[in-house]
Amino acid sequence: MTDRSTDHPPLPGRPGTQKVGRAAGDPQAVDAGEPATVALPLVAAVARGVALVVVLPVRLLWELTAAVGGLVRRHLLEPVGRFLRRWLLAPLSWAVRRLLWLPLVWVARTLLWLPLVWLGRGFAWAARVLVWVPLVALGGLLAVVGTALGRAARWLFWRPLVWLGAVLTPVGKFLWRGVGLLGGALSWLAGGVWWMVRGLGRLVVAAVLGAWHTAGRLLRLLYRLLLRPVGRGLRWLWRHTVHPLARGARWVWSVTVVPVAHGVRTLWRATVAPATRWIRRSVLDPARLASREVFSALGLRR
Repeated sequence: MTDRSTDHPPLPGRPGTQKVGRAAGDPQAVDAGEPATVALPLVAAVARGVALVVVLPVRLLWELTAAVGGLVRRHLLEPVGRFLRRWLLAPLSWAVRRLLWLPLVWVARTLLWLPLVWLGRGFAWAARVLVWVPLVALGGLLAVVGTALGRAARWLFWRPLVWLGAVLTPVGKFLWRGVGLLGGALSWLAGGVWWMVRGLGRLVVAAVLGAWHTAGRLLRLLYRLLLRPVGRGLRWLWRHTVHPLARGARWVWSVTVVPVAHGVRTLWRATVAPATRWIRRSVLDPARLASREVFSALGLRR
């Protein structure tokens, strides 16, 4: 009865707790559990040894790589950069500014902007003097003439006609002929006014067309005497200054910067790239694989 009651299946839990439970009733279980308590310090010592063997060389290699990179930067890249900045970029920027940018600014300001400003002012003055002022004067003249004609027609025709119609109504039959004559005079006067207005209109049209043709001739003369020579001068300046300077800068770039860049790239490929590749293949990859195998064998990594 007691054997059946004590022979139960082990309770679920951690392996350490099951071994301790068995050790209370079975002396053989105590002998089997003693190596487990001794294995923990051994695993820690092995892990520390592996870390010391693997991590310390990698750390030293990393420090060596950083020191080599600092030396390369301090003794190769920075002197090359200072040399290029002092003896290539600074003279090139000075030459571009003094020989290209400032002459172009002066040419654009003196030969283009100022003539265009003068042309705009002359055109505005011509439009004001030849078109606007005559039109304003003509409008004022027409207003004065219209007012005078209206007053003259009112005081010379309309009021006398009203007075005559009020006073001479009995003798209207006799004045019919006079009214006809007066209508003829009015028609003659209207024809004269129309002739004067038409003449003034033609005068205004002739003045506007003359101003337009004069402005066109001035612009054509300005184009022939100023803009076309300026354009030809700019084209000649571009061909004989900017284009040779650009070709010279491109030649200087190809002679100085391109060989230095090729030399730096060749030096990098010959020194840094093989060293980095060798360090990765011969040191880092074997160290990583060895550490992975050691941790997998010790059960610290799945």
